[in-house]
Amino acid sequence: MSRESDASPWHRLDRAAAAARLGSDLVRGLTPATAAARLRQAGPNVLQEKGGRHPLAMLGAQFTDFMILVLIAAALIAGFVGEPQDAIAIVVIVILNGIIGFVQEYRAERAMTALKKLSSPQARVLRGGRPLLIDAADLVPGDLVELEAGNIVPADLRLTEIAALKVDESALTGESQAVDKQLAPLSEIELPLGDRVNLAYKGTIATYGRARGLVVATGMQTELGKIATLLSSEAGKTPLQKRLARFGRALALAVLAICAIIFIAGWLRGEPPLLMLLTAVSLAVAAIPEALPAVVTISLALGAARMVRQNALIRRLPAVETLGSVTYICSDKTGTLTLNRMHVDCVWAQGNALSALPQSDAAPWRELGLAMALCNDAVADAAGKLAGDPTETALLAAAQAAAPGQAALREKYPRLAEIPFDAERARMSTLHQDGDGVLVLVKGAPESLLPRCVDQLGQDGTTPIDHAALQDEAERLAAEGLRVLAFALKRLPAVPDALDAATLEAGLSFLGLAGLIDPPRPEAAESVAACKAAGIIPVMITGDHPATARAIAVRLGIIEDGGRVLSGGALARLSLAEFAREVASVRVYARINPEQKISIVRALQDQGEFVAMTGDGVNDAPALKMADIGVAMGRGGTDVAREAAHMTLLDDNFATIVQAVREGRRIFDNIRKFVKYTMTSNSGEIWTIFLAPFLGLPIPLLPIHILCINLVTDGLPGLALAGERAERDVMRRPPRPPKESIFARGMWQHILWVGLLMGGVTLLTQAWALHAGSAHWQSMVFTVLTLSQLGHVLAIRSERESLFAQGILSNRPLIAALLLTFALQMAVLYVPWLNPVFKTAPLSLGELAACLALSSLVFIGVEIEKALARRGWLYRAA
Repeated sequence: MSRESDASPWHRLDRAAAAARLGSDLVRGLTPATAAARLRQAGPNVLQEKGGRHPLAMLGAQFTDFMILVLIAAALIAGFVGEPQDAIAIVVIVILNGIIGFVQEYRAERAMTALKKLSSPQARVLRGGRPLLIDAADLVPGDLVELEAGNIVPADLRLTEIAALKVDESALTGESQAVDKQLAPLSEIELPLGDRVNLAYKGTIATYGRARGLVVATGMQTELGKIATLLSSEAGKTPLQKRLARFGRALALAVLAICAIIFIAGWLRGEPPLLMLLTAVSLAVAAIPEALPAVVTISLALGAARMVRQNALIRRLPAVETLGSVTYICSDKTGTLTLNRMHVDCVWAQGNALSALPQSDAAPWRELGLAMALCNDAVADAAGKLAGDPTETALLAAAQAAAPGQAALREKYPRLAEIPFDAERARMSTLHQDGDGVLVLVKGAPESLLPRCVDQLGQDGTTPIDHAALQDEAERLAAEGLRVLAFALKRLPAVPDALDAATLEAGLSFLGLAGLIDPPRPEAAESVAACKAAGIIPVMITGDHPATARAIAVRLGIIEDGGRVLSGGALARLSLAEFAREVASVRVYARINPEQKISIVRALQDQGEFVAMTGDGVNDAPALKMADIGVAMGRGGTDVAREAAHMTLLDDNFATIVQAVREGRRIFDNIRKFVKYTMTSNSGEIWTIFLAPFLGLPIPLLPIHILCINLVTDGLPGLALAGERAERDVMRRPPRPPKESIFARGMWQHILWVGLLMGGVTLLTQAWALHAGSAHWQSMVFTVLTLSQLGHVLAIRSERESLFAQGILSNRPLIAALLLTFALQMAVLYVPWLNPVFKTAPLSLGELAACLALSSLVFIGVEIEKALARRGWLYRAA
């Protein structure tokens, strides 16, 4: 392993010397046993971050709020000068409230830790000669790592093999240009990071080519680790949290002012000052919604954890709340809308179209089979299972079906060099030994490759080429929904000194065409229809031929037959103003390069749309970052795309995006319900305490009653709302405007009038009980306010639908919470030893029946409100 005392820096060592120092092998890497031992010794390959809070710190934080401390202090003073059981009861309730808050925060923390672990990067290594995909955190010095374009370099590496590797090191060096890497050792001892071209550093990005390298440093020993103290791992608050925090601060001032008025009014009426202080502070603790931002975090984190089970991994928490605002889903076609299981449906050469490659040694079929098999990075394992890009595995499978024994073919024509595929060229070239010469095989998009062909290979040798006729044939195949690739070859005496694509891929002999099809996923058409019903416009973006794109889009219902398809070339010719006018009407884009995705996102956002964009490549990262919801592919995507995205599809399925939007809408709806429930309950408590003195009534509730209501009603029932099922119309309503207040669509009106109704019913109960001479009037007030809130939570389970249409038992955790809360309330009334603690008295059967009847008025009132809303008589703007 590497040692600090080793004098020669890594960039001065050749590959063999680096492997020897690391005790590794340039071909087989480390053995699994050695790697395990080194992991125990060196520790995980992670940067030290500010650790999560200890559970005890979380618990302690529940009691650091200023008003909580004032309440505890006031309770202790009351205990010394009055009855100690009052103080004990208040402190116990405060502690129970803190425990509930702690449990929820701890659950959220665990959910976020699990999400972070799921989204941790992975690395491909060779251990004992076997290729493995492992967590990057498990890399150790001496591991032999494989890199390809799109990978984030997982550790500091001494490169041992390269194929045109370029690395973006701007994160470390600030150099905007990707660096061409090389293998040769460097002579100078002191070199800047950017000049150590035989090393690749953790956190940088492989943008082109492929490579292998030995891990020379991990974790905090890497160059990135040395500057890790400059990095912040603090997560920002979501937009909703920020809005609720601002609202909470403003409301807190209003509540404190009301509590001050209550204290002064009670004092002037001759009430004991300490009792009034406890009452005012208890009301402030119960009514100030300091926990709302935390509740949002909990709901979003637990919602994100649920979404993982639906194959949507949320990488940035705000994405959960903003999913419900998506108006456009711009999706790649291949693998997302389709199965990504390509197979060769048609081959064409020398004027003949066949359903499969024939078993023939005649030209050009033999050469076409060679090109399909050898200009190809797909491989077969020992069991014969093909692995690699779906298009390439389909081509290799077709070649194998025509001529078994591809392994022997690759030995006969060993690959000498390659120019990998890239989106700009739309071609791939490989160079193979062929006797004393070199065989160059090229494949690519017909419109890219055909202009570079000078003749056509036929059964009797080369013949003149008719570019227009060949392009027409390619378009005919593409019109049938096939993805068309063209193949060509040329022969050279030797491998050129410089592999220049422009030179190498010129003067080619055309071989033939292969038409592949990737059928739509069975569930994709249904998901497209669900999008449209939800007011979301699905847009297909593909690098495929326009005719191919149209055929698939029609089958999925994205466009009608004959619908418009905008090609990348046509898009490039449009000015910004022209495209701004066109973008709203385009549903299918074809032959689009990754950079043009940025133009599409920007144009839609300029129209006020909220855009989800999928992507998987290195060049997709800017568009994913710019989109309101960037969606990366979990199976076929690159590390760079996943890091840039807000969400990763673990199954690369369009239906998962639609399901995530549905889940995001459900989560936001349930946050709204929790806020509505909490704020209305607080409003009812404030109106009850505030209005009583002005109506000539004594203090309706004691501090212990206020805190008990806050504990039992705001606790379990409120939290059970987070599990409420999606509304039946959740995907039949338009997206929520992203800047819409959470209190929109009638919510603030509801909080105001239902809070007044709740307070009015409670004060009516107090006045009636006092008039009737009941000695239990305070217990009746306490019971009516508690049961009113339970009736309210039942009624707001849906924004518009009646509880009876929903089904009373459709949220069993909530029903269980309500039954438990009701049982606790009955225990407080009828268990003798609890009466002195909670200052209650048993109610007669008639008094209890009156409490049940009066408290049900809130439930009835909210059900009437929903009925009026369903008829369009209330909250029409919603």
